[in-house]
Amino acid sequence: MIAFDGKTVRRSHDKALGVKAIHMVSAWATANRLVLGQIKVDSKSNEITAIPALLDLLDLSGCTVTIDAMGCQKEIAQKILDQGADYIFAVKGNQGTLRTKVEEMFNDAVECNFKHTKYDKCAQTEKGHGRIETRRCWVIDDQDYLLYIQGVKEGEGWPGLRSIIKVEATRRVKGKISRETRYYISSRAESARAMNTAIRSHWGVENKLHWVLDVGFREDENRVRQGHSAEIFVVLRHIALNLLKQEQTFRAGIHAKRLRAGWDDDYLRKVMKG
Repeated sequence: MIAFDGKTVRRSHDKALGVKAIHMVSAWATANRLVLGQIKVDSKSNEITAIPALLDLLDLSGCTVTIDAMGCQKEIAQKILDQGADYIFAVKGNQGTLRTKVEEMFNDAVECNFKHTKYDKCAQTEKGHGRIETRRCWVIDDQDYLLYIQGVKEGEGWPGLRSIIKVEATRRVKGKISRETRYYISSRAESARAMNTAIRSHWGVENKLHWVLDVGFREDENRVRQGHSAEIFVVLRHIALNLLKQEQTFRAGIHAKRLRAGWDDDYLRKVMKG
């Protein structure tokens, strides 16, 4: 599983020169917790153009790429398939017609109690940090439904589409309950449990990469911004994070590991050797 997601380095802007904060798209290996690569989004563009460039840098054969709604594009889907990988894309408002069709298909299936529809479902509950979260997942890989999603015009369809997915998340935090429904499309057609786990793993890029960069490296407070320095320091922080995560003899958080590496040359050498 490789999660693609973007992060803005908030303090890298230069208001006096009219320079906006840089935005980086990273590829995160969810199982190994490693940054595989990153690329800066052009100041006059967005993630849609950066993601294909980052895909070209990686060997994705046999992998599944998860991307949020910004990367839900047919050209990106085809590029992933061409590299021998699969995709799971979140579907939101930026793909208005697709979102409407997927939602209609699930509403229709529910009204018919999923009769004559090839599907799978599961529910998973997690507890931790004062939160109880239940995620219910439905996967439809019925060809009649997929044909409706694909459309009838030549070239309109989504490359390699094999399933549509619905996830309902219910969270209970300090007695308050919130609910959210999300939709996805995928070139994989597997069990609801497998797809639910894959979708859940995508968010590791937020709490195991972006959050750690902000807390362990204080990235959002960094004022380095001249020339290409902000982008270069993002890459250096990713390299440092990879090395620190792979060093397992000292059981501590990233911030504590950084401190020890600064104080103890022997430990620093151990980290650098990987």
